[in-house]
Amino acid sequence: MKHIFSGMIPLDLPANPICHNAIYSEQKMQDYSHIQKPDLGYPYEFGTDELDRMDACLEAHGFAIIKNALPEEIVERLKQAVYYGTDPEGTLEKGQSRTRHAWIESGVGAWSLMDYEPFMDLHRHLIGTDQLTIHRSAAIIRMPGSQPVAWHTDWGGFHTGVPKNSGHVLNSGPWPSGKWFYLTGSRPMHGGLCVIEDSHLEDWQGPEGFNLTANRSSFYPQGEEESSYAGFDIPGLVPLFTNGGDMIVFAHRTYHGAFPNRSAETRLSCAIGFRDKNHKIDIPWDIPEAGQWFLENLPEHLQQYLDGYTSINLEWKG
Repeated sequence: MKHIFSGMIPLDLPANPICHNAIYSEQKMQDYSHIQKPDLGYPYEFGTDELDRMDACLEAHGFAIIKNALPEEIVERLKQAVYYGTDPEGTLEKGQSRTRHAWIESGVGAWSLMDYEPFMDLHRHLIGTDQLTIHRSAAIIRMPGSQPVAWHTDWGGFHTGVPKNSGHVLNSGPWPSGKWFYLTGSRPMHGGLCVIEDSHLEDWQGPEGFNLTANRSSFYPQGEEESSYAGFDIPGLVPLFTNGGDMIVFAHRTYHGAFPNRSAETRLSCAIGFRDKNHKIDIPWDIPEAGQWFLENLPEHLQQYLDGYTSINLEWKG
């Protein structure tokens, strides 16, 4: 059913709508506290003992949530590791955000995640092998008042020809792109993650009423100038509600974004992704100094995850 709007919640939705094919007016409630956990008509939250069902949801809809993947004590340690690796001097101010790429290179706080075998077992399942190498990692701090993250896909495989940036080099494999922990919880008012269901499918042409950008990295309203869209009036938008120990998984093509942080709490998130070590990547950059330090100092029992490690150089242009 199409919804018709005039700066209000659609008339055929309840006053506190669930967000399955629902469109939210930016003018209605700026803190997004009215958005509730959606009932999509299919399960998308799974226990660590339901990974086959999780696989089916990931394949069908492009995302899933694995509940209680980490215990609370690890979540608390990771919060400190995100601060240490991303804003060690505490210089971020209200309204600001910062991403630390290659967060795994920041020190022992990030490494501790690899010592938790249930976490590693999840990755062995997701990648389909126990021959893993660290692929990419990141940590994000979003202060109160920080702005939304525009809709995008991490998939670099839409680009053909010679790679032009590090994303083209690193993000063209078949492994799941997102394996995130929103350590302070994901919810719309708190800068939470949102995805577009089924947007991972190869024939997906963008949400109804929107055009894909020329490089297919984002989309924009029909009739408007091409740019990456940062609004939340998107058919198929699913807001994700999680606790700190829940793992958010989404497919390599899935389009996703994040609400602005309208709460008084700083939002912290982190991710470490792996790939099959037999999938070799010939990187066109030198491992940076922080990456070299990481390779030399990672404890011996974790060295098994370094075969083919690439680090990242965001400045590299092909």
